[in-house]
Amino acid sequence: MDSFRHRCTDGTAVIGTFAAIPHPAAVEVVAAAGPDFICIDWEHSQIGRERLEDMVRAADLHAVPAIVRVPGHLPDSIAAALDAGAKGVLVPRVSNATQARAAVNATRYPPLGQRGVGPGRASGYGYRIPDYLAKANDALLLAVQVETAEGLANIAEIAAVEGIDVIFVGPGDLSVSIGALGPNHKDRLDAAILAIIDASVRAGRTAGIFGPTPTDIARWIDVGTRFMIIASDAMFLAAAIEETMSRARQAIPATG
Repeated sequence: MDSFRHRCTDGTAVIGTFAAIPHPAAVEVVAAAGPDFICIDWEHSQIGRERLEDMVRAADLHAVPAIVRVPGHLPDSIAAALDAGAKGVLVPRVSNATQARAAVNATRYPPLGQRGVGPGRASGYGYRIPDYLAKANDALLLAVQVETAEGLANIAEIAAVEGIDVIFVGPGDLSVSIGALGPNHKDRLDAAILAIIDASVRAGRTAGIFGPTPTDIARWIDVGTRFMIIASDAMFLAAAIEETMSRARQAIPATG
């Protein structure tokens, strides 16, 4: 668990999934399936702060690292996720170096950043603050999500910000932002994704990407991505139900 950040930055390929169902039982089910990590989607799911901590705790129970996609780059959201015991954060919609540095400041303790010290779950509710402070800067993962036309234009300066571990491409929002939504614009979107991956790797950052299927993920490994998030628990649930219902209907003999 404590080596998760180093696994994500040493060239090892890691594959996780989003936790979008706002209940710790769903996290336990996903964790038992064996992902390398779980990313709790606090940005796009109906998850409250108290429930967030319970979901991190459920992942810890199965020794699966949990990171949190926070709702924006506000310092209090990042602090809440890390104080709950998350092994890192994914900060969405980072479009310039100023926003990237703000994410670093909110994630790292001084002298590397400006994160405040608090008696949360991560520090044993205040009883293990010195131990937590001694290892947090080295152990916690910071991933920033580049998913806008501005972020694409500024990718070199974003990638140059010290303290960032992973630069993660959000293909959906990126496609909308650059006007490349839909199959007719696939080449343009692919070129933008490749530009982000290339700049990230050249700057010594780990490149990451989201994909709804294994095929979507596999095509980017060959060009340097090593941090992958595939689908979400809700997407897996829907796909499994749809496939099982279809097979069940096919097994029913035709009548009449």
